[in-house]
Amino acid sequence: MKKILLSVLLCLSVNILLAQTTTTRSIKLGENSIVKDENGGIYPYGIWKKLLENGDYAIKPNGELNADNPEFLIYLLTNEQKAANKKRREEMAATLPKPRSSEVFKDGEKFRFDKMKDLNGLKYDFNKDTGKVVVFNFWFINCPPCKKEIPELNELVAKYKESKDVVFIAIALDDTYALKNFLKLSPFDYGVIPDGRFYAEKHGVKSYPTHVVVGKDGLVKFSTIGLASNTVYWVEKTIKEQL
Repeated sequence: MKKILLSVLLCLSVNILLAQTTTTRSIKLGENSIVKDENGGIYPYGIWKKLLENGDYAIKPNGELNADNPEFLIYLLTNEQKAANKKRREEMAATLPKPRSSEVFKDGEKFRFDKMKDLNGLKYDFNKDTGKVVVFNFWFINCPPCKKEIPELNELVAKYKESKDVVFIAIALDDTYALKNFLKLSPFDYGVIPDGRFYAEKHGVKSYPTHVVVGKDGLVKFSTIGLASNTVYWVEKTIKEQL
């Protein structure tokens, strides 16, 4: 799965210009690829992979493409390039199949709300405070795909920060102490619910991350498990449909 996600990322976020000849040679990036910056410094695989994932950098061939072990150059994208890449990702996401649905949250079923309180002390009771679109994310700190999607989820929250009709709730398995330490370095703009194992077990959640969008009528409108390249696209698409 990680290799698939990286391949998609490289296709969407990285502009690798291949020389066009009568026979186009396939150039693949991998753990053994030589990736340098503009000063000639070599980046380890774990470093350049992380830089690509955050969407601020791209890679292009550095020198002769026909070499047995070609070199690549990593460079910082301009704001215009990042915007163009984001637009291409969104267009691509719209053409991909709908992400796999959760087996425990069925579309059209009534969602069983609970009273809960987030790390900031904000209380939620949707049995009383009805008429909102509620977006749930079940996750935990040591879940790689959960952490990977947080920046994109934060962007989604930012789009609806002025709306009183959409609420974002992240139910975490971790305790308050662990979450506060994690969030110091990796902010998550959902309302984060600590010690959420009770809620996960109540709903039968076993796959992480699990996303659920509940409409204003209290019915499940969309759910998915894991992280697909168009997960957040479908979460946002469903929100728009319910507003």
